[in-house]
Amino acid sequence: MDAFYASVELGKRPELRGKPVVVCGSGPRAVVTTASYEARKLAGIHSAMPAAVARRRLPDAVYLRPDFPAYREASAQVMEVLRRNVETVEVVGLDEAYLDLTGLYSPKATMRRIAAEIRADTGLTCSVGISESRMLAKITSELGKPAGLVVLSREDALVRFAGDSPGLVPGIGPKTVARLEAIGIATLTELARRQASELESTFGPRSGAWLHARGRLWDETPITVSRETKSQSTEITFDVDVRQRGELEKHLVELAAELCRRLAKRELEGRTIGIKIRLDDWTNVSRSHSVEAPTNDLAVVTRVALELLRAYDPQRPVRLLGVRLASFQGEADPVAAESEAPAGQLRLGFSSAA
Repeated sequence: MDAFYASVELGKRPELRGKPVVVCGSGPRAVVTTASYEARKLAGIHSAMPAAVARRRLPDAVYLRPDFPAYREASAQVMEVLRRNVETVEVVGLDEAYLDLTGLYSPKATMRRIAAEIRADTGLTCSVGISESRMLAKITSELGKPAGLVVLSREDALVRFAGDSPGLVPGIGPKTVARLEAIGIATLTELARRQASELESTFGPRSGAWLHARGRLWDETPITVSRETKSQSTEITFDVDVRQRGELEKHLVELAAELCRRLAKRELEGRTIGIKIRLDDWTNVSRSHSVEAPTNDLAVVTRVALELLRAYDPQRPVRLLGVRLASFQGEADPVAAESEAPAGQLRLGFSSAA
């Protein structure tokens, strides 16, 4: 979806159309959830930018607090349009989904119709990327934003993105890009030319094989109707760093209660209970403990989380605190793919411009 949260807000407030609109919280450490294209063009405001920076860059923009119930309602309408037109739809967020278009006579015509139905039903626009794999479909969906439809084969993508940073590929983040640059890899072409054995010696067998495949834009990740939940977490970023352990424990109890409420609602139970701590110097610390049987019991989760916090006993002020439950029953471990996607297989990526 195109600037999804901002677009939903514009639907609620049509008088704001054409104006720079930024959706973000109001706290000193709030970040931008999304921004209208006007705000992006005027001041380069983008998702995950600190809200304080956005306000300095564009003080006259319209700043709105997120309204997640409205976003969930709009998302449900969008996904209903997708499901009534295509059999296999994998929803990966409120504003993003993959569709398997294999076997359709005219994928482009189908997607033009779907985009038109979404606009008619919700007033929202989307951008569509059609390609041979999930990864390429996602990359392609960004090329025509807003309201674009682009078809790109792997062969053409290798030429088009030859000089681009490996960071173009979903899953290759800034830290990995920096490590690649340290060994002389600054472009996708340079990554594709490296031997798998060299990458595996630097990044480990699994990550090296995954990078080798992605450098050649290979991806065989299937599209599934439902995504398996691997973990659930709740966290809080403090407006002011917290030093007192008693205050940290109070927040941890509240986070555990919210997490267990969500888990019970979804009937999820896990065996690994963990905490996440970000210190004032941005050091990230994780601690976890496995229990004998899967649980979402508040008493158990709270007890273990508190024990982990007390055992770590942070010696610096804490910026962020979180609680996590993982190792759900039936959890799968993803495997990087290296071989070519079957001929004739088409996938659609449908994503937000972040």
